[in-house]
Amino acid sequence: MPRPTVHDIAKNAGVSLATVDRVLNRRPGVRPATVERVREVIHEIGYIRDVAAANLARQRNYQFVFVIPDLTSAFFTQLNGVISEAITRSLVDRTDISIVRVPANDPHALVAELEKLDSKSLNGIAIMAPETPQIRDAIKRLKDQGVSVIGIISDLPNSDVDQFVGINNIAAGRTAGLLLGMFLGPQPVDILVIAGSMQARDHVERRQGFDAIMTEQFPHINVLPTVEAWDDSHLMEELVGRALAARPEIGAVYSIASGNSGLVKALTKRCPVRRFVVAHELTDTSRAALENGVFDAVIKQDVGHIVRSAIRMMRANSDGRDLIASQEKIRIEVVLKENLN
Repeated sequence: MPRPTVHDIAKNAGVSLATVDRVLNRRPGVRPATVERVREVIHEIGYIRDVAAANLARQRNYQFVFVIPDLTSAFFTQLNGVISEAITRSLVDRTDISIVRVPANDPHALVAELEKLDSKSLNGIAIMAPETPQIRDAIKRLKDQGVSVIGIISDLPNSDVDQFVGINNIAAGRTAGLLLGMFLGPQPVDILVIAGSMQARDHVERRQGFDAIMTEQFPHINVLPTVEAWDDSHLMEELVGRALAARPEIGAVYSIASGNSGLVKALTKRCPVRRFVVAHELTDTSRAALENGVFDAVIKQDVGHIVRSAIRMMRANSDGRDLIASQEKIRIEVVLKENLN
């Protein structure tokens, strides 16, 4: 039996090929009742769209942008590298990808950069940003203009994003708490918690998860207020060093932050007291810290998987296709010295 075509859809729905094309590509100008009738016919005759062939026939290229903080920590260097690799690979997939780096911790500057983007030529944006009212409004404007918006790494649950791709950061924080609770045992000690910024949703959620499991399972351990280093390695080194000198009862450090070079320097300068350390993101810095026994565990998310998933999501949203949910799930990995690859 021949495969159903757009001509079959038009004939059975009693509409023109132009109307079918508008419905398939989700373009305006078609009455809701007609859209519903065309979709019913598509389902009835079992039409399966060959998106790649359609895009090739129309000489269509996808236009995607990654909007990420302009930071130089090891994690963001890694993220930039992965996106750059995707840009090289995407040339054969009729996909143009670019990176827009925005000032960190400055929502107004970020919104200004978003407003510079040409929404008429864009199909999708993948964004890592704090969730502020200004950014929520900017995302809504982009969505109203037909641009797919994906949140990456740090969730934007109250914004009008299409999807979020990243780990469950509350679960990641609980994992860190469980590890440190088991490492420390029954002694009542203090835990120093250091973050980049508590304006970042991923850092807030990690702290929430960490506090929850500490309260539930390790009430004898005292978790100190979060110290913010604002993604500045020199400031992190200074703040951690000052805290360890002032409170010798600190028995462990939980680093929510992604850049840990300052933490490593502070810990190695004050070696007489052994402290357990759990950090996030497997970078060259954290890998070396695991190998040298400075860190005890690192909670990892696969940055390459995140970038590939974001691209697949933007492409699927542009084409009106469903996603394979299991393929886009980003899993939490715990890395120890013993299982370093």
